[in-house]
Amino acid sequence: MSETPDPSHVSATRRPPRVVVGVDGSAASRAALVHAMTAAARRGAHLQVVSTYSVQAVWIGGYPLGMPAMSTLREGTETRVRELIDEVRRDPAVAAVPGAAEVPTSVVVSVGPPSPLLVDASADADLLVVGSRGRGAVRSVLLGSVALHCVSHSHCPVVVVHPTPAGPAQDRAVIVGVDGSDASRAALVAAVDEATRLETRVAVVTTYEMADHWVDLSTVVVPTEDEVRWELQRGAEAMVDDVLAERRAAHGDTVPEVAVVVTQGPAADVLVRWGADAALLVVGSRGHGAFRGLLVGSVALACAMHGSGPVMVVHPHGDRSGLPVAESAAVGG
Repeated sequence: MSETPDPSHVSATRRPPRVVVGVDGSAASRAALVHAMTAAARRGAHLQVVSTYSVQAVWIGGYPLGMPAMSTLREGTETRVRELIDEVRRDPAVAAVPGAAEVPTSVVVSVGPPSPLLVDASADADLLVVGSRGRGAVRSVLLGSVALHCVSHSHCPVVVVHPTPAGPAQDRAVIVGVDGSDASRAALVAAVDEATRLETRVAVVTTYEMADHWVDLSTVVVPTEDEVRWELQRGAEAMVDDVLAERRAAHGDTVPEVAVVVTQGPAADVLVRWGADAALLVVGSRGHGAFRGLLVGSVALACAMHGSGPVMVVHPHGDRSGLPVAESAAVGG
C-alpha cells in the first residue's frame, strides 16, 4: 500500500461517487466514520478512509531514543483503521442503512499532517467528512485545526461531525440557511439532495435583524418589519422553486417537502439553534457578509464550531478545482 498518491495513476475521467473521511482514533473521528459510511451507502459511493501518523524522536545525549521503524508505525496505524472500520460496520446505526455492509472501502495511510492529504483527496470527491476535533494538542478547542483547514480549503462539500448521539435521520429535518448568495443556493441544492437520500424534509431558514439607525428616521424611508419579512419570504421561496424545478428536470424524481422559515436574530445563532435536532445542518461557505474575500464566512465557521450535530459546509460550484486524485489501496469491504 502506497503512502502517498501516485500522479502516474491519475485518471482523466470522472470516477464513480466517492466519500472521503479522516480518522485518528478519537471519538469525533469515529462519529465521522459512522456518518461517512452511511452517506456512502446512500450514494452508492466508494468510501476512502484516510489516516496519518507522525514520526517524533526523543533525543537524549545526542542520540535518538524510542524511534520506531516507519513500517511499524504505518502497519500499526493501518491495523487500527481496519479494526475501526469493522467495528463501525457492526454499529446498529450503520447496519440499519441498506447497503452499508457492502460499501467498497479503501484505506490511505500516510506520514505527516492530515489536513493537506484530506484536502488533496477532496479534489475529486463528492463529500469529505471530518470530526469536529481529534487527538491534537489543544483538546478543548471547539473546532480542531484539521476540521478548520478542511472547511476552509476543501474542494467538495465537507461535513463536520460532532460526536453526539442522535435518533434516526428520517425523523429529523435537514436545515439549510439561505441569504440569496450563490453559496447559499449551492447549500440549498445540497440540502435537497441530502433530504432526498434521507427520505426526510427540508426547512429553509432565512434571518434578519432590524437595524438601529442613528439618524432622524423622519427623513429616511425605512421598511417595516413586516415588509422585510415578506421580501425575505418571497426571495427564499423563489430560490426554492427554482432549485426544485431544476432537480425535477435533471432527475425526474420526487422532491422532498420544503418549508421556508423567516425569523429574526443573528444568522449563526438561529441556525445553530435550529440545527440542534436536525439530521443535518447545511450552510454556504460564505454569504452576503462584509468580508466577501474570506475562504469561509463567519456564519459557516460558527455553525461548524458550535453545531451539536453534523454540519455541512458547501462552497459554490465554481470554487471546486475539479482535479482528480489517485487510486488508493483497497481494504476489503
